[in-house]
Amino acid sequence: MLRPHVVFVWLALVASLCRAQDLLAALDYGTFKGAYSEEYNISYWQKIPFAAPPVGINRFRAPQPPLRITDGVYDSSQTFDMCPQRTVNGSEDCLYLGLYSRPWTRGQPLRPVVVTFYGGGFIQGSASFRPPPSAYPILNVSSTTDLVFVYPNYRTNAFGFLAGREVAADPRSDANAGLLDQDAALRWVRRHIAAFGGDPDRVTVWGQSAGGGSVIAQVVAQSGRAGSKWGHRRPLFQRALASSPFWPKTYRYDHPEVQWRYDTLANLTGCGAGPRSLACLKAADVQAIRDASLVVVNARKHETTTFGWGPVVDGSFLREPLSAVSTSGLLRIEHGFAMYNTHEGEGFTPGALSLGDDDDFDEWLAGYLPELTDGDLARLREAYPAEGSAELIEHYDNPRTRAGLVYRDSVLACPAYWMAGGARKGRWLGEYTIPPAAHASDVYWWNTINNAQKTDRLHYEGYAGAMASFFMTGDPNALKLTANDVPGVPPLDSGEEFVINSDGFTSAKLTQFEERCRLWRELAPRVPI
Repeated sequence: MLRPHVVFVWLALVASLCRAQDLLAALDYGTFKGAYSEEYNISYWQKIPFAAPPVGINRFRAPQPPLRITDGVYDSSQTFDMCPQRTVNGSEDCLYLGLYSRPWTRGQPLRPVVVTFYGGGFIQGSASFRPPPSAYPILNVSSTTDLVFVYPNYRTNAFGFLAGREVAADPRSDANAGLLDQDAALRWVRRHIAAFGGDPDRVTVWGQSAGGGSVIAQVVAQSGRAGSKWGHRRPLFQRALASSPFWPKTYRYDHPEVQWRYDTLANLTGCGAGPRSLACLKAADVQAIRDASLVVVNARKHETTTFGWGPVVDGSFLREPLSAVSTSGLLRIEHGFAMYNTHEGEGFTPGALSLGDDDDFDEWLAGYLPELTDGDLARLREAYPAEGSAELIEHYDNPRTRAGLVYRDSVLACPAYWMAGGARKGRWLGEYTIPPAAHASDVYWWNTINNAQKTDRLHYEGYAGAMASFFMTGDPNALKLTANDVPGVPPLDSGEEFVINSDGFTSAKLTQFEERCRLWRELAPRVPI
């Protein structure tokens, strides 16, 4: 008969072997070994290739299938590099993803999945993480939250969003390569996530800022590409949550603004114009493209497109802008939830407007929306008067606040409203008003571990808890953590939005807001959003 201490050691060894086995994921192109964090009680795979390196002829091209792993088990307990960005950062060999969840054993139920796209204005960002990953506060908000989070890299700036006539004419190049990276990651999830305990039929796409814009792009693509080469029989995801979605103007691939980006990049890299310019760009030094890309970023920052690079309507992956797709019928998602911040538009407008007057506002408006007619501009000045109010702005008389509302509604809030409102089964919208309520003010509650999650349980459980509930069930109220007398998230069908303020939670009527968004939809033929 085994002695008690021997039995204990044997059981510990068996448990250790089981844990090691569960950290091995055998896929059809390789076997990947993850790791376990006892401190945070998560299993994680920090680095898994989901596509081949987009180098050489594959630069500016849709991602190609991942290379087969031929040298044994792949160690996924390591970080990966960001895609090329800023001045000297990143590597083109960057199409990797990471994932983490609570420990899971084969035979247990599959869990809902959240595919998270990072922000950064479509010009920068990285999905690489070290424990604890971002969004860990959402996983940790309650014991009932059991999710698999997936973080894919995607190409940004010129590497991910070069478009133009030359790109469209080349059979080995694609506009919106960065969005196609995201699509490839979603296809990877559909094919492989069950090996990590994730349910491929309960997938939410989520992101903040340009990550939220990426959510909109994937919703638009999934809703409008039936019959295209990017189509698929079953949706790649069922739910979408967009946090302050940055959705700049989505011009056609051959619009002069888009062609200017291509021509500027080609000229600054020495590739010039002509039929060989794209081949030259594919062979150009990474640093030359990075430097030229930054020139485009900074050229028109407070004018037409903020950061230059971003999604375009390419006629294949993105066939129409959001304003058109969301008008034609319900989007191809079951549940939609979106958030925006009260004053987040102001940071994207010139600071000098704070000391300006009506003439300065008019000058900015004409530069931001150069294709509008005088009649269009007059309608906007009426909808956004020099002295006025908004849903949760009691009074304003400052040109920058006024411009910030124009920018917020056109780029962030109305796109959020259209995306969430187009879902087929459940629709919710919220506004974050806790000062300063600037862009990214609200990530404090769910993007990193901090003391407020212990000292202010009301806001933490009410906000992060609603997000967790949506990820788990498709309904932000189904697993509500706050007391019964604390308001939940009202459905959009009620004509109200969820409001997060300094005192807690309430709701607000959307009558004015809906009228302004209706105006932007009417202007959409000249303001492609």
